[in-house]
Amino acid sequence: MDGECARERDLTLNGMPVTTPARTAFDLGRHIRSRTVAVQRLDALANATDVKRSDIEAMIDAHHGAGGIPRLKSVLPLVDGGAELPQETVARLALIDAGLPNPKTQFRVFDAYGQFVARLDMAHDEVKVGIEYDGPQHWTDPAVRQRDIDKQFVLNELGWIVIRVSRDLLRYRRPTYVARAAA
Repeated sequence: MDGECARERDLTLNGMPVTTPARTAFDLGRHIRSRTVAVQRLDALANATDVKRSDIEAMIDAHHGAGGIPRLKSVLPLVDGGAELPQETVARLALIDAGLPNPKTQFRVFDAYGQFVARLDMAHDEVKVGIEYDGPQHWTDPAVRQRDIDKQFVLNELGWIVIRVSRDLLRYRRPTYVARAAA
């Protein structure tokens, strides 16, 4: 066994065996059969640990004979550590699958004076289109709802178009969501 494999095997935290983020990503990407779920899990891991694609690729190189590598290689280009929620990943993949450009995640918008205005879940900044995934709290929490209203008003004043996405829109009316983003 080479040194890299031995180091992977010998990691412990409080006496419990653990793996590195790169090794965890390597295993998740090879074994999760659903493309969407694999990308969701890898997005979450990258968001939580800042594991880099190059780290995962190094793991592939170190274990070139392992099963499931073609599956991992097919999802790795889709991984984006900016996704903060599994549904943000679904929303992003819907756009990519429709042939639209990959949006930037957690995009920060500034006004003409350089003052921070808002952070968008996803954005195509070159055309000022933002995409916001709204979970239940955006509809049920009055304070969150008011912040969303104020944020959208300011973004609209700066020339941004904001597309709001809900779970039901993604699940039952995905073509509508994609058409809105494409328009």
